[in-house]
Amino acid sequence: MSFEMMMLIDIIFAGGGAEAHHQASTLPFKIALIGALGIGAQWLAWKLQRPAIVLMAIAGLIFGPLIGFLMGLPVPTFVHDSLEMLRLDPQVDFGDVYRPMIGIAVAIILFEGGLNLKFKDLGDAKSAVIRMVILAGPIAWILGTLAAHHLVGLRWDLAAMVGGLFIVTGPTVIMPLLRQAHLQTKPANILKWEGIVNDPVGALFAVIVFEFIRITQLEASMAMVFGRIAFACVLGTVVGIISGIGMAWAFRRGVIPEYLKAPVVLAWVLVIYVVANTIAEETGLLAVTALGMTMANTKFASMVEMRRFKENIAIILVSGVFVMLTATLTPNVLKAFFANWDVALFVLAMMFVVRPIAVMVSTLWSGVSWKESLLVSLIAPRGIVAVAVAGLFAAEMNALGRDDGLVFVPLAFALVFATVLFAGFFIGPLAHLLKLDSGDGDGVLIVGANPWSLGLAKALKELQIKVTVADTNWRRLRGARLEGHNTFFGEVLSENADYSLDHSAFNTLIAASPNEAYNALVCVEFAPELGRHRVFQIGAKENNEDDAESIAFTSRGRTLTSRGRSFDSLTRDWWGGWRFRATNLSAEYTLDDLYKDRGDDLDLILARKADGILEFIQPGQEFRAQGATVLSFCPSKDTDGARGEGAKRSGTGLAGPAAPLPS
Repeated sequence: MSFEMMMLIDIIFAGGGAEAHHQASTLPFKIALIGALGIGAQWLAWKLQRPAIVLMAIAGLIFGPLIGFLMGLPVPTFVHDSLEMLRLDPQVDFGDVYRPMIGIAVAIILFEGGLNLKFKDLGDAKSAVIRMVILAGPIAWILGTLAAHHLVGLRWDLAAMVGGLFIVTGPTVIMPLLRQAHLQTKPANILKWEGIVNDPVGALFAVIVFEFIRITQLEASMAMVFGRIAFACVLGTVVGIISGIGMAWAFRRGVIPEYLKAPVVLAWVLVIYVVANTIAEETGLLAVTALGMTMANTKFASMVEMRRFKENIAIILVSGVFVMLTATLTPNVLKAFFANWDVALFVLAMMFVVRPIAVMVSTLWSGVSWKESLLVSLIAPRGIVAVAVAGLFAAEMNALGRDDGLVFVPLAFALVFATVLFAGFFIGPLAHLLKLDSGDGDGVLIVGANPWSLGLAKALKELQIKVTVADTNWRRLRGARLEGHNTFFGEVLSENADYSLDHSAFNTLIAASPNEAYNALVCVEFAPELGRHRVFQIGAKENNEDDAESIAFTSRGRTLTSRGRSFDSLTRDWWGGWRFRATNLSAEYTLDDLYKDRGDDLDLILARKADGILEFIQPGQEFRAQGATVLSFCPSKDTDGARGEGAKRSGTGLAGPAAPLPS
């Protein structure tokens, strides 16, 4: 390269192009920082079992307004430069790309919300959820609009947008709370499905009001305004439904290969969003929501790929968008906003006036008790969609010359923080006070359907212990369905299980598949939720907790049964005629008598004490069971001779007489 060319480059970068060069050089670092903060907050939330939305907001506040405040202090130059490198100011960092980027991210998030809405899964909450959408939604919209106008002083059109959007409750926030509180099935299902259904509905309300604001600024007549809004709604819905049916048809016919399905879905969502917006502005969000709902309720064999898409792309976008929106808040905006008592009054009104009135009125004569209605009305944490859509329309309002729209984002954050913190601290005590918690010690999830585990499930049911059997194979669950057990068909480790598996129905887990590594993984996943003392597994070897070749004690569940026998051993004994037996122990018939009666090599599974508490037995555990009912796995009277003395000493069973499969 010539000297003259080098000088020219230096002049360009030293002159007008220096700022652009600096922005381009720091942008990759800012993108990586946003990703690290968002995913790091998600991981920390999983580790601490706390709502991720709070930790993501804290990360954004630290690297946005807090660092901005520190940069205004008299600090050395190198400190100022370091803070400037770390500070996130998305509107400046991304420039003109910021608005469309947020729009695309919100579109994918809403598609993900629609993809969760499978109508047949509503169950006994269907009637209540329909009322919560058709009746409670509009009531909360009207009351929220009044509160935003009279308490915060917003103009009527912006107040209507705020009131419409804030009817949403975030399913990603509610799920961890439901697992924490162990609510009874009915109120838990109402809260879960209301959050899933209302996410797109609240966004739709906000879209309608924004269209009204945008069109009225064109000085159109009211007839034209409402006509264009109706056209946009119909167009978005039709485009979404037709495109969803088309995608499902392509999947059923095998037009798209398996490895391309997830990328094709992502590209298809973006295409539909852009095409709908091109035909009629701001109909893209409605179109992709309808697309997700259509695909969720259309029968085709590729929902696994859809779940994979949701669990990867959507989580990354949610994390990044939330950090970015929080970082856009400036110290001056926060100071001016939270120094105003009107905001606190608005938040309190939304939590304790608007929401309770809407829920109580909508659930009258619906079969929902007043206690359930009260709990549902008070537990309404807002989530990702509220903040994401607020950030999108705040930018759109600003582009229309409406600076008052900038209040949308901090108002959303104030409501999100208040509702999430209140629900997190009070859902458990409130459920206990209203006697809507599911109680302790009487719900068991068995992962892995096989003859031995189905026999255990039947024995637990006879002890009046609630049982849910989960497996990824529909045929293996046949015996559980015939016995009348609750079943979950699917992968308990997938995010789909957060929505479809009733976590309130159990507080003990038994991983009983033939795969020890899978059993350990399931136990590790559920241990933070249930407590490590409540997750048990069947191993691959006899009592292998101390085996150097086995999975580490801290990376697996506790060993089930008093002798800690392997899956193969238990299965051989089952086919050798062994069965589960419940025995009431007393001063007249002790545990020693049970051993004499059934053999020293029987396995103790659990004991139900006089107070109803379940105690699962582990190897080497000293057990005093007088007055309790114990469940054991032992030989039947007619199969006592099926095992030789060598088998008794080794703890392994020889194949005995064939026993029929459990029905």
